[in-house]
Amino acid sequence: MRSQQADKTSAEFRKAFLEKIPRNSLNTAAEDALMLRILIESRNARRGIEVGVAAGYGSINMGIGFERTGGRLYSIEIDPRRAEESRQNIAKVGLEKTVTVITGDALKVLPTLEGEYDFIFLDALKRDYFKYLKAIEPKLKPGAVVVADNVIVSARAMADFLSYVQTGPNYETVIIRASMEKNDGMSVSYKLR
Repeated sequence: MRSQQADKTSAEFRKAFLEKIPRNSLNTAAEDALMLRILIESRNARRGIEVGVAAGYGSINMGIGFERTGGRLYSIEIDPRRAEESRQNIAKVGLEKTVTVITGDALKVLPTLEGEYDFIFLDALKRDYFKYLKAIEPKLKPGAVVVADNVIVSARAMADFLSYVQTGPNYETVIIRASMEKNDGMSVSYKLR
């Protein structure tokens, strides 16, 4: 008989669990979450940060990618209730050793994180994307991937961020639509130096 831990980590169990998570407009779209996982695995990312967690749908998908690369994801959520809900969901699929949810304001938490990072996902207060990036940028390795959600619908709110990653010398950036669920898109930026 399989152990409870083996059941929690099986691909079938995790897929079924993700299909049952109550979803709202704060959740990452399913195809977008899979794109994040693919980016993590193809980059062989080892240390990642997520800003904005909601119920943990994206965190679980990214966590599967980091579990496969032997890496770790630090997810920051300002709302204590959502942070706790995401912790519980992450534990239910056996990813609590791979994904750590930190409750707090990302603008205060990001400068306190130690070490270097090679993957970032921004999906919180849109007008603060540039501030989030600048807070963590000194800790980003060359070759790091920076993904920002909702860059089509909320382009005006994050104009400073988009200008920085699209026209500055430090990043190569493309806007993609992995999903039409929200009629929106993500920017994917590669840190050159």
